[in-house]
Amino acid sequence: MHAIRLHTFGPAENLRYETVPDPVPGPGQVLIRVAAAGVHFVDTALRRGVAGPYPLPTLPTIPGREVAGTVERIGPDVDASWLGKRVVAHLGQAPGGYAELAVTETARLHEIPADLDPAQAVAIVGTGRTTMGILLFTELGPDSVVVITAAAGGIGTLLVQHAKNVGATVVGLAGGPAKVELVQRNGADIAIDYLRRDWPGQARTQLGDRRATVLFDGVGGEISRAAVDLLGKGGQHLIYGAADGGPLSLSEELATRGITSEMVVGPRLLQRVGGDLRPLEDKAMTEAAAGRLRPAVQRFALAEAAEAHRALETRGTVGKVVLMPLSPM
Repeated sequence: MHAIRLHTFGPAENLRYETVPDPVPGPGQVLIRVAAAGVHFVDTALRRGVAGPYPLPTLPTIPGREVAGTVERIGPDVDASWLGKRVVAHLGQAPGGYAELAVTETARLHEIPADLDPAQAVAIVGTGRTTMGILLFTELGPDSVVVITAAAGGIGTLLVQHAKNVGATVVGLAGGPAKVELVQRNGADIAIDYLRRDWPGQARTQLGDRRATVLFDGVGGEISRAAVDLLGKGGQHLIYGAADGGPLSLSEELATRGITSEMVVGPRLLQRVGGDLRPLEDKAMTEAAAGRLRPAVQRFALAEAAEAHRALETRGTVGKVVLMPLSPM
């Protein structure tokens, strides 16, 4: 099979498109013919040699932990009814997703709903489950005024949709006209280009006398600092990423406004769910199957994994980044 392998930690160029032996499913496992493989920020960190929620892999390695496709073979003790099914899975601690074939345990499988294509399913099983986890830390409703700093990203897109589903007022921030247009299409009440220097004033003008109750922060840095100023007394600052260089540290002055700030992914999220992420995957798949969540996806060919990593690291992507073993669709 063809796969992307990393032989040396470092830049995106170290990702190589190679021919490697096909994996073989063991007891309790299936072999998936991969139609789509998810790319995550964690993948870019591990490629550089930076450990995080996952330990550094033994090299050479095939990166990637989110795959969707069709079950092609089954291992010992696996129900034959899995053969031929369209499935999606998060591979957990074991990488191997950037490939034409991947193996995983049946306990990790979800059948793909009829209305989802494999790339969308990959977005839901990874990004969707994270979104469901983030939402455990707040309660949104018609009285909520929500600001989302990376509203055109994979998580941001789903947060906009969920907030609108429950009747909240949504302010979506994104970088550049194309991303702002996507945020508008997703239903945000206010969509603003944070690359414009006057964006905080724009947001205040459009909000009028309302103040934000929740800030979902996937950016960090100066953009987030300005976004925190939109929060009213007692507002929540929920951090799930820091694409702009680092998480925001609230000053004593902000703390006096009764604002709470917390990281809501990683160990904090695992603690919240007792270490079991499967229910979050189930919830995300249910929401997608019902049409309430519609993931945004940007597709790259499998051989273009290095380009996909560069685009993700430079914030040049929209939605969830997905590798397609045949060709991007």
